[in-house]
Amino acid sequence: MRTVILFTRNGLGDAPEGLQQTLAVKFLNLLAQEDEKPSQILFYTEGVKLVCEGSLVLGWLRNLEEAGVELIVCSTCLEYYGLTDQVRVGKIGGMPGILAALQQADKVISL
Repeated sequence: MRTVILFTRNGLGDAPEGLQQTLAVKFLNLLAQEDEKPSQILFYTEGVKLVCEGSLVLGWLRNLEEAGVELIVCSTCLEYYGLTDQVRVGKIGGMPGILAALQQADKVISL
């Protein structure tokens, strides 16, 4: 089964930023330890901040990428936030790639 996870926030949930970050660290830590991993993790809107310098989850995202999970980051969003040169993990792509990943997925989890 092709599972895609979608990050649209700089963390998890609708909570204060510190709590969102803490939850993202815990979630990605646990996900990295699972045998069954998603095929892709997509990042757009504020979610692109998770792959940039200073993010608390970079280590876990690197582990997932090394385990074969494709990380796709929205180029338009990076440009909007002025973060293109701060990406430290993942592959910069456009909305066509994100749309294709969503259409090919058997299951999409939006966080």
